[in-house]
Amino acid sequence: MAQTALARPYPVEWEADVVLRDGAVAHIRPIRPEDADGLQKFHLSQSDESIYLRFFAPIKQLSERDLYRFTHVDHHERVALVATHRGDIIGVGRYDRLTDTDAEVAFNISDRHQGKGIGSVLLEHLAAIGREEGLTSFSAEVLPQNSKMLKVFADAGYTVSRRVEDGIVLVHFDIEPTEKSELVRLSREHRAESVSISRLLNPQTIAVVGASRTPGEMGYELLRHVHEGGFTGQVFAVNPNASEVLGLASYPRVIDIPVQVDLVIIAVPAERVQKVVEDCADANVHGLVVISAGFAESNAAGLKREKHLLRLARDSGMRVVGPTSFGLINTAAEVSMNASLAPSLPPGGHFGLFAQSGPLGIAVLQSAGRRHLGLSVFCSAGNRLDVSSNDMMQFFIDDVRTHAVGLYLESMGNPRKFSRIARRLSMVKPVIVIKPHLSRYGAPPGHRVRETQVPAEAFTAMMTQAGVIHVESIHQMFDIAQVLIYQPEPLGNRVGIVGNSAQLCRIAAETAAGSGLSVELDPVTVAPNADLADFADAVREMSEVEDIDSVLMCFTPPIEPVRPEAIDRIRDVVAGSAKTCVATTVGMVGLTTGGTRFELPVRRQLDEDAVAAPGIERPARELPLYSTPEDAVRALAAATHYANWRNRDKGLLLPRRGLDRLAAEELIEEVLAETPHGRDLTQGEAERLLAAYGIELWTREPVTSPQEAAAAATRLGYPVVLKSTSPFVRAQSVLTGVRIDLKDAAAVESAFASLDEALAPFDANHLVVQRMARAGVSCVVACSEDPLFGPVVRFSLAGLPTEILGDIGYRIPPLTDIDVAELMGSIKGAPLLDGYRGAPAVNKAALADVIGRVSMLADDMAEIGSLVLDPVVAHPGGVQVLGAAVTITKRARRKDPSRRTLT
Repeated sequence: MAQTALARPYPVEWEADVVLRDGAVAHIRPIRPEDADGLQKFHLSQSDESIYLRFFAPIKQLSERDLYRFTHVDHHERVALVATHRGDIIGVGRYDRLTDTDAEVAFNISDRHQGKGIGSVLLEHLAAIGREEGLTSFSAEVLPQNSKMLKVFADAGYTVSRRVEDGIVLVHFDIEPTEKSELVRLSREHRAESVSISRLLNPQTIAVVGASRTPGEMGYELLRHVHEGGFTGQVFAVNPNASEVLGLASYPRVIDIPVQVDLVIIAVPAERVQKVVEDCADANVHGLVVISAGFAESNAAGLKREKHLLRLARDSGMRVVGPTSFGLINTAAEVSMNASLAPSLPPGGHFGLFAQSGPLGIAVLQSAGRRHLGLSVFCSAGNRLDVSSNDMMQFFIDDVRTHAVGLYLESMGNPRKFSRIARRLSMVKPVIVIKPHLSRYGAPPGHRVRETQVPAEAFTAMMTQAGVIHVESIHQMFDIAQVLIYQPEPLGNRVGIVGNSAQLCRIAAETAAGSGLSVELDPVTVAPNADLADFADAVREMSEVEDIDSVLMCFTPPIEPVRPEAIDRIRDVVAGSAKTCVATTVGMVGLTTGGTRFELPVRRQLDEDAVAAPGIERPARELPLYSTPEDAVRALAAATHYANWRNRDKGLLLPRRGLDRLAAEELIEEVLAETPHGRDLTQGEAERLLAAYGIELWTREPVTSPQEAAAAATRLGYPVVLKSTSPFVRAQSVLTGVRIDLKDAAAVESAFASLDEALAPFDANHLVVQRMARAGVSCVVACSEDPLFGPVVRFSLAGLPTEILGDIGYRIPPLTDIDVAELMGSIKGAPLLDGYRGAPAVNKAALADVIGRVSMLADDMAEIGSLVLDPVVAHPGGVQVLGAAVTITKRARRKDPSRRTLT
């Protein structure tokens, strides 16, 4: 079984940057022969106890033989990973294969870095690698007093068996992911990344590098904004030519500052940034906000500079916001941080914002201010080198001050991770996303993205699946945020309309009906010149109607502008109502302020682990105002649809019954061993692959003569179908390429002769024989591996709906049973599945089973470049999969693998 050391190339794909429990970054990579000195240094720094717990003996120094054996591995039979910080090894994890499916695993964590979750991260990565290398279980020998290592195994989420022999605890567990182990992995990732961003947004000390003494220059203004914004911690300037700036102490370099610096804002020319970052690494700084431009957005030299900046920062355990960032803002009274280019700190509130471009950050902050919509935190990611929307969403899940989240995404580096984090965040807080286009249509300069082959509809489907509210503008984002933060969520889609303009009420009613809201009662209209008290009475009566869930008010004085006291009166009327209330007043947008303030009820916690209820801040209830009925209705409809999504059943992950993953992997390995870059599967290979995941593909036999066709039909059993496999025939509406319900040899031979004669001139006489399927609805179930999105599952009706009309539904695995049901219902042709014009309904449960199995196959096997089941005939009795086309490719390196990594 043993192989020669280094028998395979260094697996660079196993390298990863990970966030540890304390929010710092470590680098995980395979061990290398040149690590011998570093490993010895690591060993010598360990305590006697740690050495004994690892080696069961007091080994003061590793021998040359041990160093060689530990650092020379073949990456298959023997695998070893190291965790590094600033180039130093701080943890080692390894496994040695015992059998074809089991390996012995061991860890050694630096005494100085214990308690940061390094052992758990290494186990997670080793288990993922082991599965890729064909292992199914790990074993370990642990001393009983090594409680920390025993806890690593126990807390991993696997089912662990333990027994004691000769004073040694023998541990054994399967490494196939379980629901519990996946929950543990994602929970650890969430907590670590949330802590990492929290440390960025809650620093105790800030240094501004490039702090100029000249007003108007960027470094001067940044320092002034931090200082005058009322930052509650310590602020330092870094300027080698000044001892003080703006009355604050100034130092030549960050390393010269006599206290620990948490956050450094960098505003120096791009070519000087590297030296600053090196100083920050030496000073053990946690986070950097790089305002400087001149990186990947500029030219090839800038791109190289940016890549080096990322590697330097991550190797040093630091997080980076930027480059070309607009900055960070935290309005919490205990922080009061304006580490941005905004001239003043915006008012505090409950809307958390993330934007990528600097100019857009200015527009966002100005728009929020005009509406009196207070912010909790704001982050401008600039080139999105490190900190991204995914990191910020992890933080927003836990942040008690943030009640709704707004994201302006000019590009997306990891949609798969975005989808799962956004889904979890949306369960407790609304997420409103502005995403103008997919990266395939042009990402901003400097943004690291992958090309995508999927259409924009797949992106929209991903948003819908995650419960995200997708909008097209800042205006729409704030319109919706006003409702979701400062009004109770709608309990249903029934809306009542009150106004003093019949025309405005009519527009509101028509817009509501077209937006999925139900206008249960005729709009109530008072006379335009009616007294304000009459209008208020009408509003009060509507808000008390039991059969409505929301109230929309259309108020516009006939002559004079709307007076503030009139708005206050209307707000006070509905302030105590449990109904969601919005108002349209011509020329006014934003929130009412002043007057009596009423607390909203705390949002119901659907996931106890997702957000901490203790200490949550309750926003005061205000009345959202809109300048047009259309804006008001669209915002109310979006809030209603989100509330409906949040409160409905999300389903359960599909059960992994009847799957043979190893059989599928074995087939794929055979194909790639023969053709390393992949190829199309044969009919027999496709049958094997699908059978491994419980999908029966009906056999079809290629035939080249009437006699072969008749013989094939006899083997398969009558009645049969004779059909062409040529794509040319499928694309034609006038050229028939199929003969059905052939019940004997004579009929088969006659059908072959007629089809061969008709199709030969078009080179389309490639014929196959297949058993005759039951009549039903022909569907297409497909998946593909996208460079950006990873696995994408598609569903549609076969023929013209797919090929011409593009009536296709999309979802991103892993799927729940509800996801599958919604995918089937997402296409315009869905009514055909339920029976149309007297036709019987198909067996949707059987169809859902096929879709689910395809989704799990796509999720498990990144080597499946494309899989198309066409047709899948669904009928009342079940489904029949009649055709399959599968393409195997070299394994894709997914952006969101089954182990923690910063991507």
